[in-house]
Amino acid sequence: MPPLKKEELCQTMKLHIHPCDNDIALLKDLTEHYRLACNDISQYVFDHDCMLNSVELQKVLYEHIRKAFGLKSQFAISSIKTVTARYKTIETVYAKSPYKYQDEKGKWQFIPRDLSWLWKPILFSRPQADFVRNRDYSFVNGASGEKLLSLNTLGKRIKVSFDVPECFQEYFDGTWRFGGGKIVNLLGEWYFHISMTRAADPSFDLTNTSHVVGIDRGLRFLAVAYDEKGKTSFHDGRKIMKKRDTFNKVRAELQSKGTKSAKRALKRISGRENRWMTDVNHQISKALVQKYGADTLFVLEDLTGVSFDEQNLSTRTKKQRNELRSWAFYQLEQFLTYKAHAVGAEIIEVDAHYTSQRCPKCGQIHKENRHHETHEYVCSCCGYRSNDDRIGAMNIQMLGTMYVSGDTNPRFGVRKEN
Repeated sequence: MPPLKKEELCQTMKLHIHPCDNDIALLKDLTEHYRLACNDISQYVFDHDCMLNSVELQKVLYEHIRKAFGLKSQFAISSIKTVTARYKTIETVYAKSPYKYQDEKGKWQFIPRDLSWLWKPILFSRPQADFVRNRDYSFVNGASGEKLLSLNTLGKRIKVSFDVPECFQEYFDGTWRFGGGKIVNLLGEWYFHISMTRAADPSFDLTNTSHVVGIDRGLRFLAVAYDEKGKTSFHDGRKIMKKRDTFNKVRAELQSKGTKSAKRALKRISGRENRWMTDVNHQISKALVQKYGADTLFVLEDLTGVSFDEQNLSTRTKKQRNELRSWAFYQLEQFLTYKAHAVGAEIIEVDAHYTSQRCPKCGQIHKENRHHETHEYVCSCCGYRSNDDRIGAMNIQMLGTMYVSGDTNPRFGVRKEN
């Protein structure tokens, strides 16, 4: 496990902008040409062994992009960075989810994945454009003193009004740095997203840890948290899974039709589901950080190379297996990380092996002690019993306590039975 490191706090401010009809035409022209340029660059990257050196790509593609798609200088450079960033994101996802298969002995084997596993170029289907602060966008004062957003286009520069929700007012207090912006169109409405950064303060000091919270992620309970005082909190996922069932049924119906209108509806449904899942993960991470606050060490399982397949997915239905694989567990981790850093808390990942099989009271590790049908763990050695997801959180919390005590790589090993 790498040592704790303090990163900058990163957030995204989302502004609802209000362009006039003429401005909308300019924005549509820009975002469509930018999208086409991104797909052209993506094809080149794919055809050249996923070459991701932005400087080298710029040398080869810059003039071509400007002439073929009419992009201004900075937009041409930004489009290259947009594509390489997307490929690097996929690379990170692949690194956290190796290919898994069972060998002839029934043992799970893992093969690391990289971008060579892509079988086609990454497609940019939604019109978009990335803006550089003080070159492609800036904040200016209007004739009446109101704040306006000045945006570059393929034609003239435009000025648009915007709304700042109360939750984003703090970003204008002078402590945040404005980064790049991205313009998107959602259901006919225009939004401008700006990346915001500031130093994560106060910094986390491991020697002053006041809470160690183990968090087990799953489906029946999306998160179960167990702290050093023996208190457990459950974030129920059953109602959420019912809603996902509804999304899946609607999706299956639309896929069976195969019409153009059904495909458009399918895209809308997918976007709605993703936004809903994001909101759920935001709520869970916010609740955990607000409950424990500063000087808290949140401990998660490192799911890299440890699949839910390995955790007895063979005993689950096909529907349950698909849900486990598709829920955004990594996103929950990301949200919890930046929210924790915002208040002076920290996140670590620990070895996931045996956290669902180990008795937290006597230390016995026995796979059959966990009963998936009744969602219960019963120790065959000491008789301790509890909710099986709670057992996982308890063991994860124990690993976090070991880390605070100086063990830089805490993990459980198999203790043989007599």
